[in-house]
Amino acid sequence: MGTSVALIFQAANIAVLPFWALMILLPNWKFTRWAMQSLLPSALLAGVYLFLLFGALTPESIKVLSNPQLRDLAKLFSKEQFAAAAWIHFLVMDLVVGRWIYWKGQRTGVWTVHSLLLCLFAGPLGLLSHAITQGLTEAFNTQEKPIYRDER
Repeated sequence: MGTSVALIFQAANIAVLPFWALMILLPNWKFTRWAMQSLLPSALLAGVYLFLLFGALTPESIKVLSNPQLRDLAKLFSKEQFAAAAWIHFLVMDLVVGRWIYWKGQRTGVWTVHSLLLCLFAGPLGLLSHAITQGLTEAFNTQEKPIYRDER
């Protein structure tokens, strides 16, 4: 199973890159807005996550996950399939948060490139960056200037 897990891991890493590239490099392009309307990319990756996670579950791992202790989790995540599932968990959640940041920027006109880059590489830092940027923008600019209004 090791080779197929490694291939799934590599494919998942590559699969998210076009979405990040669109949000970061071409945020105002009509195609980017169209692509980012859907949660399908994240949902598909969530399916891959489930596949890997369920394939790695054993009575022992369920016990560890039901009462997590750092030492036990470290052992569990040292197993290739669990590590791949955990990484794909990060990919999914970072993409969901990045999409949210993207749409907030589109709706409010708040600059998001730096926050999206941080989110791509360290998800929670991107979220924090966006919160700070949003707060500073609101503090220094009393009039929001939307770039794009979602007319859904």
